[in-house]
Amino acid sequence: MSSEQDHLKETDTEARFEFKKEERSAVRSEKGLTEEVIRMISEDKDEPEWMLERRLRALKQYHAMPLPTDWPGQPDLTELDIEEIVPYIRPDVDKREGVDDWDELPDDIKDTFEQLGIPEAERNALSGVGAQYESEVVYQNMQEQWEEKGVVFMNMDRAVKEHPEIVKEHFMTTCVPPSDNKFAALHGAVWSGGSFVYVPEDVTVEMPVQAYFRMNSEGMGQFEHTLIVAEPGSEVHYIEGCSAPKYGKHNLHSGGVEVFVKEGAHVQYSTVQNWSKNTYNLNTKRALVDADGTMEWISGSMGSKATMLYPCSILKGRGATDTHITIAFAGEGQNIDTGAKVYHNAPNTKSTIESKSISKDGGRTNYRGLVHIADGAEGSSTAVECDALMFDNESTSDTMPYMEIEESKVDVAHEATVGKIGDEDIFYLQSRGLDDDDAKKMIVAGFIEPITEELPIEYAVELNRLIELEMEGSLG
Repeated sequence: MSSEQDHLKETDTEARFEFKKEERSAVRSEKGLTEEVIRMISEDKDEPEWMLERRLRALKQYHAMPLPTDWPGQPDLTELDIEEIVPYIRPDVDKREGVDDWDELPDDIKDTFEQLGIPEAERNALSGVGAQYESEVVYQNMQEQWEEKGVVFMNMDRAVKEHPEIVKEHFMTTCVPPSDNKFAALHGAVWSGGSFVYVPEDVTVEMPVQAYFRMNSEGMGQFEHTLIVAEPGSEVHYIEGCSAPKYGKHNLHSGGVEVFVKEGAHVQYSTVQNWSKNTYNLNTKRALVDADGTMEWISGSMGSKATMLYPCSILKGRGATDTHITIAFAGEGQNIDTGAKVYHNAPNTKSTIESKSISKDGGRTNYRGLVHIADGAEGSSTAVECDALMFDNESTSDTMPYMEIEESKVDVAHEATVGKIGDEDIFYLQSRGLDDDDAKKMIVAGFIEPITEELPIEYAVELNRLIELEMEGSLG
């Protein structure tokens, strides 16, 4: 491919994420976090009283909890003024519950997701797809073959009304309670949109389901909630994509993810996040895994001013398994603090964590992880591998793995490497006919291969392309 064709492709890819639309909302809340704002959100959604009560309890917990400020090397949150964030914007669409016919969407919203490739992805690779714009899911569709087997895939606002017993039992109770941290409490108070996935016993959803979250407005917060319940022996792969255009004001993304992996079930949760570099990305994601269940977290974090994201699995049943494969990329002015947490609370449980990070132009990446093996969890094993790649002397990469081992009959392994792209590697590839840029791209592509090979081909290609753009400074 010629350099001109390369440039055109880069420009097209950049345009997919950096475009923005003029805000056109039906309802827009006031800035800040007050009881009046929470009541307005709940009333606008016509929620049951029990959900409003949970929101108000979470709001009290939020105001009582401090921001995390004393973690070694954590991103600086002092510029984030949550009282200046607009927590709720309902886009101007005809149907509050979203539509299942793409043509029913307003042209500006439809154009946004078409530029992001959502309809094409739905046709080619997905069992179902949901699209959230600002604070609401505007489109949701599930293939009939899965609906006939009892699979439910809908937005959380509908699920609160149509599946109240399941939601009431699982929503921010035992998995991610608002008391977990300040941003979980914030999320519990102002959550809006997100996905509800329910897979009946022994049903395997053979193609992935996807949700895409788009922030279009300046100075807003997006707080989608994802709840996945996989009954015994079931299997599902959920893919999440995220993006926002670049603005002068800060945006906040503080989503919540709760996954319930019942006995012998298998859930894979894949994320490709490409937030703009004015966005604070502060999420809480957790899975509860029963006996012989398997949870897989696959995540790529690019963009954002600061990210604090540590997907967590609690292995509560004998023989439960957990896998984390993560990649983070930080460029100039970015601090990407990511990792994984695993709690081995039962015998013969197993976890594997593989972390890859890349930093350039003074960016900072950090792996922050925790593995806890409880007393009595004999026969359990864990393996943690952290690899960091730096492009220059100005960039920073750290690993902070914490191990809490309370049982002696276990197998624990940890390995960490940090290094720069070596001149000898570049020279070798140049001697084979590659120029300097292509040589670096090839090295990075090999470095991140463990995550890309776990994604469907469409998403692996996109992830590689995003990293190439970040390497060239094309998105900032």
